Amino acid sequence: MLVDADEDEQQGPDDALSADSSEELEEDEEEALDEDEEEEESRDDEDERRRRRKRRKKHHHRRDEDEVLEDDDLELLEENTGETFARSKNKLTRLRRGRDSGSPPVASTSRRKSVVESSEDDLDMGGPTASRTNDISHIWDDDKGAGGREEEEDMDDMDNFIDYDDEEEGHGDMDEEEREERRRERRRLEKERRKALGSHPELTGIDASAWDEIYEVFGDGRDYEWALVEDDDNDHEAPAKADTNFQDVFEPSEIRDRLLTEDDDLIRYQDTPERLQLAASTLSQSSGLSTLVPLVPADLDDASTWVLTRLSERKERDYFRQDGQYFHLLEELVAAITFSLRCLFIREFEVPYIWVHKRDYVSYFNAQDIRTRVELLSLGELWRVFDLGQKYRSLLERRRVLETYYTRLGVTDEYYEMEIRRKIDSVEMVSDATEWLGLKNKNSSKNRDNFELRFHDDEDQTMAIRRKKLPSRISTYELAKHSVVSKLAEGFGIKPHEIVMNFVSGTKSYWVDDQDLPPESYAEQFVDPDPAKVLPVSELLRRARMIIATELGKDPLLRQVIRQKFKGFARVSVQPTERGLNKIDEHHPYFAFKYLLNKPVEDLRSTHQFLNILAAEANHFVTVSITMSDDEKNDFENELCAAFISDSFSDTVNAWNAERRRVIAETIDQHLAPHGAKWTREWLREEVEDLLARRCGESLRERIDVAPFKVDDLQPGETPAVLAVSWGKGDPQKDHITLAFLDEAGRLREHTRIDNLNDPEYRDEFRDFVRRRKPDVIAVGGFSVATTKLSSQIKETLHQTLTEDGNFINPGDAQEFSRIAITYVFDEIARKYQHSNRVADEFAPFSSIIKYCIGLARYLQNPLNEYAALGSDITAITFEEEYQHLVPTEKLLMALERVLVDCVNRIGVDINRAVTDPYYQNLLPYVCGLGPRKAQALVKKIGSLGGNLSNRDQFVKASLFTTKIFLNAAGFLRIPQESFSKSTKTRNSEDSDIQDPLDNTRIHPEDYDLARKMATDALELDEEDIHGEHPSHVVSLIMEDDDSVKKLDELNLDEFAVSLMDSGGDRKRHTLNLIRSELIKPFGDNRRPLPRPADWEVVTMLSGETERTLRVGLIVSVLVLWTRQNVVGVRLDSGLEGVINASYLADHDFTRVDSVVKKGQTIPGVIVAVKLDLAHDGIFVELSSRPSDVQGGDSQFRRVKHDECWNYSRWERDRELQERKKRAEVDKSRRVIKHPNFHNLNSQRAEAFLDHQERGDVVIRPSSKGMDHLAVTWKVDDKLYQHIDVVEPNADPTGQNIGGQLVVDGKYEFSDLDELIVNHVQALARRVEELMAFEKFKPGPEDELHLFLKNFVAANPSKSAYGFTLNRKRPGHFNLCFLANKSSTVQTWPVRVAPEAFYLFDTPATGVPELCDAFKLRQIHDSQNLGSGASGKTPYVARTPGRTPALSSGMATPGRVSVRQPGRTPNPYGGQSTHPSTIPGRLTPAQPRHLLDIKHRLGREMPRLPPDLDNPGG
Repeated sequence: MLVDADEDEQQGPDDALSADSSEELEEDEEEALDEDEEEEESRDDEDERRRRRKRRKKHHHRRDEDEVLEDDDLELLEENTGETFARSKNKLTRLRRGRDSGSPPVASTSRRKSVVESSEDDLDMGGPTASRTNDISHIWDDDKGAGGREEEEDMDDMDNFIDYDDEEEGHGDMDEEEREERRRERRRLEKERRKALGSHPELTGIDASAWDEIYEVFGDGRDYEWALVEDDDNDHEAPAKADTNFQDVFEPSEIRDRLLTEDDDLIRYQDTPERLQLAASTLSQSSGLSTLVPLVPADLDDASTWVLTRLSERKERDYFRQDGQYFHLLEELVAAITFSLRCLFIREFEVPYIWVHKRDYVSYFNAQDIRTRVELLSLGELWRVFDLGQKYRSLLERRRVLETYYTRLGVTDEYYEMEIRRKIDSVEMVSDATEWLGLKNKNSSKNRDNFELRFHDDEDQTMAIRRKKLPSRISTYELAKHSVVSKLAEGFGIKPHEIVMNFVSGTKSYWVDDQDLPPESYAEQFVDPDPAKVLPVSELLRRARMIIATELGKDPLLRQVIRQKFKGFARVSVQPTERGLNKIDEHHPYFAFKYLLNKPVEDLRSTHQFLNILAAEANHFVTVSITMSDDEKNDFENELCAAFISDSFSDTVNAWNAERRRVIAETIDQHLAPHGAKWTREWLREEVEDLLARRCGESLRERIDVAPFKVDDLQPGETPAVLAVSWGKGDPQKDHITLAFLDEAGRLREHTRIDNLNDPEYRDEFRDFVRRRKPDVIAVGGFSVATTKLSSQIKETLHQTLTEDGNFINPGDAQEFSRIAITYVFDEIARKYQHSNRVADEFAPFSSIIKYCIGLARYLQNPLNEYAALGSDITAITFEEEYQHLVPTEKLLMALERVLVDCVNRIGVDINRAVTDPYYQNLLPYVCGLGPRKAQALVKKIGSLGGNLSNRDQFVKASLFTTKIFLNAAGFLRIPQESFSKSTKTRNSEDSDIQDPLDNTRIHPEDYDLARKMATDALELDEEDIHGEHPSHVVSLIMEDDDSVKKLDELNLDEFAVSLMDSGGDRKRHTLNLIRSELIKPFGDNRRPLPRPADWEVVTMLSGETERTLRVGLIVSVLVLWTRQNVVGVRLDSGLEGVINASYLADHDFTRVDSVVKKGQTIPGVIVAVKLDLAHDGIFVELSSRPSDVQGGDSQFRRVKHDECWNYSRWERDRELQERKKRAEVDKSRRVIKHPNFHNLNSQRAEAFLDHQERGDVVIRPSSKGMDHLAVTWKVDDKLYQHIDVVEPNADPTGQNIGGQLVVDGKYEFSDLDELIVNHVQALARRVEELMAFEKFKPGPEDELHLFLKNFVAANPSKSAYGFTLNRKRPGHFNLCFLANKSSTVQTWPVRVAPEAFYLFDTPATGVPELCDAFKLRQIHDSQNLGSGASGKTPYVARTPGRTPALSSGMATPGRVSVRQPGRTPNPYGGQSTHPSTIPGRLTPAQPRHLLDIKHRLGREMPRLPPDLDNPGG
């Protein structure tokens, strides 16, 4: 059946796929069966498979026909639904005669069907158009009419194959001429498409003879016609595979990491700086496109005012107040902010561009007062303006959404339009206004929505919806508002918004209408007459007050007032929770604010304390409350009451005023105060996070805004050659000394390693390396304090004047070595660099210590480049140890990126070097206007042009930059020039490769003319002197002039700036100064040189110790290394070495030091002093080990100082309660018993004490049951302890001694604790050890033993299995688990351990073999009882094949030796024991009578035990 093209268009590809999904599934199943049959059958069944395929095609054909609705069905649908349905247009009108051909016709395939079904749109879009041919010479005709056929003929053949009644919907009335015209147009479009596809290179150069040879080999293709038919069937059954792109190959995360998403492409090619397009930092992995609305010039005035009031408190103090220092420059400040906003959000210039090239517009400039220079906006304030501008854009977007919402409500609210709308100046106000509008107009919004969504069948849908009861979302306010109570609320005499207007204006613009009746009497009028619905008058008044309080509490203007109140007068208090009381002690960092009381929010804005408070609250240590001071709250309440109450005097008015005051109190307590507290929490959190992020950024600026390490022989800014040396961890037996030399360009030139610097030959080797490479500086780094010894050895090796053999060092070498600086290097970057991905790409074959040395050297050469190369990993670097972890990652990345942007644009980037040097290329994304995506695209474009640029004009001429990107980045991308002093008259000035010396300066191309003018004036040249030369030739002359500084200083730049201001209005004073400095020294580096690390930074780097961890007075553990007459050498755990003088060694007098301490001994020591002398590589700690100093402890030094705003009363009360609780706990069970195993511990502490002890160890402790009890805790296994209750019948009332009799379990009696331990506890421990050593014992939980048994029986169906495991719920007991067969369940029997025997239920067994025998006999007996039931089946154990050895008289399995304990536990003290075996009339374990009775009863019925129960493997 041929499906009409129009119907196919209406259905869509997705619908078609869904409609045929079941058919394709059926076809796939049948094809899978066919494939299996093809593997089993021979080739002779080929014809049968072809017939099956044809039948399947017919079946599919019929199903397609059945799915089409007949006209009668469509008419029936139209009558019932009232809608019109399109008829199917799939009837063929005629079949045209095709072109005559000698080949027989071929059945239509699916590919031909796709041609028939395609519409004109498909042809226009380049869809499938050609039908398959049957001749080998026409094999490429699907793509292009080649192989001897003309395109026109091919088009005729295709076009004349089938025609429809209506070729397109809406054209059914076309006559034959119009149809023919449309077909010609279609053929023309198809010919153009084919031409666009290009020719096939495979057919190029094939002549007629070649075609004859192809025909002889392959024939005309008819021999393989069946293969083409099969391929067509496959094409019909499975759609063609779509073209594969990288989205189909790579994971989305990898595509995102490689910046290949659609958003990345949009950012990359849009003419907007990358950082202005993103909503977050470019370093963030989750940064997306910004969706904020753009600013327009009409928004600038409002935006500048909005930004100005939020810029900074210093600006408010200096510019807003009449007594401020710059109050007269307020208009200039507004103009500067307006200009900045225009540049940032309309002209789209980044902050570095404004700061460098437009600084005159953010500074005070007055032609009449040229000497007065005031910086209106600093660099940091420009970034602040940018942040506030982003927030204002967000505010604009929310305002527009709010206006849309108000329009959709379809209401007119005068209060909103006249008062609220014009005062919306914050996101909070927008949120409040939205909530307020929803509260006031909720019903109108619902009605309107219902009206818009009403259809002709809504009634039926409503009935269907009513069948389901949905949860109600109607608030108490809505219920009261839509009841008669709302009328009672109106009786208060004034509307809520009128109260707010009175309050905001400070005057009574609206007066209260007093009622004649008191509130109760007035409320009685609104009582429901229905007795079932009647409410008390008090409840009616309460609901009326609730209505007014809710509307007042939701009012946007009142909320704005309460936010300002909380911002200025809020107080923060903290109270510990029950968990915090126990966890936060005086040494905990949270103790500083554990009892914080009424601390002003202003004091919290400048510290990180509030973020710590929130972190403690998140851990449920404290609860935080934010309130206003009582005075401010009372003032606010009185002002609000004054706007509400009536000024009349009467008892009725007083009663109503009392109700009104209740309304105000409810408004504040339930609405305004909670809202103010919630807002203050978030506002303060954001303020502190921003502050701490900026501090981290400033810490980064101190590290990277520096020039390379300064060496005396180098000019400022020049990069030194560095030799990096490291001893690793400093172990002489394992670690070698590694050397890596990097040249001035940061390239690794040579690396080696030597064993040590003690042997003369290694010292000579080190000197030869230094002599050969001539480094400017030697960088020392390592992972231990031994690095100080390495530094000392290097200095000794290079600076000594005599060699080891007594000869003098070569004077030339001595002078050369003396100029080399030796310094420690901050290695946090190097430690991360040695394990980073980028070092794996650059130096993969090298060891990690060599990579570490490379990182040291590169940091010394260019710290900025090292930090820039970190990317998003820069947050792993510690900038502020105390609070950096409290700052959200996104804010931290944003602050750090801005510092990187500032520093990179300050020094500029050599674009040609960035293209060729991947390491240097890390700076490029931070150039103004660029980012990771644009920098990546720029490098690729320059690489395609040859990898080198001659001048900045090529950025535009070669389409490397769009306009805005060029204006942003041009002044910061430097292009180093060759010597330009030669005349350029012979060169064409239009050549694109002509170099310009200004391209190697910070001067922006828009200021080139000014630079040339200044150079001409400085050289006092005329235009005739430079006629025909390159415009910048004069610039090269002034740059190479020896007196350039003098000549440029003679220019009056201030006068020149005034003339420019008067002539064109351009402010260029700062620009002229920039030009002057660049003409003297292009891209001069004015940064301070990289400083040597501070002493404490070196200590922290090598040992991890800080000033806080090595405070004087702290007690540390030290190891004695050596002893001398008056001093002892020690080493701290961190590796630092220290000394203890003899006077600090002991309190008593002694003659020899080794009589007090020994070498290798570990002793405690109090830090007395820390002495650092890094210039001579000295770090040592002075300590005291006197017992009088150590015993005092260091609690007073470790104690955290609490805040000044402290709740002393609560602190004292809680501390007293805690101490009282501890005393009660100790006094309740404190006893003094002289025994080495006795401790005053509770059960938990006893278990903690035994945690690291051996199995069987004992703790005797007081019992919580009273003074006549003791508790014995012994360790059964890891994390398993048994607590034994010991009764003292004759206990000492004082608890100081024990009685003469100790009873356990009411039957074991002992005379003292030693006997109890030996004869009871240790006996139990031996029993437990014996059973745990048994091969059937399985450690771990019982579930694991169950799983083992099931797996064993599953693998061995003919066997049973059993095993023992500890009973974790009853320590000291075991569980015996067994599985009789695979169809049964695992059973568990208890095994109790007693000193004399094991007990299986009540059956004693003196040993493990006897316990196994008892189990087997009991299991056999139980199985027999089950087997002799009504079913009459033989018990499972009786049917188990195999042989079981006969039982011996001792009831032990043959082959085993039963190691039985004696019947009586020996008493080493010789006293009378009360062991059960010695009690008269009691059976001894040596005579298990019950086992003999069981065997006697069984007789000959069970002569053998099943072997599987005695199988060691199971």
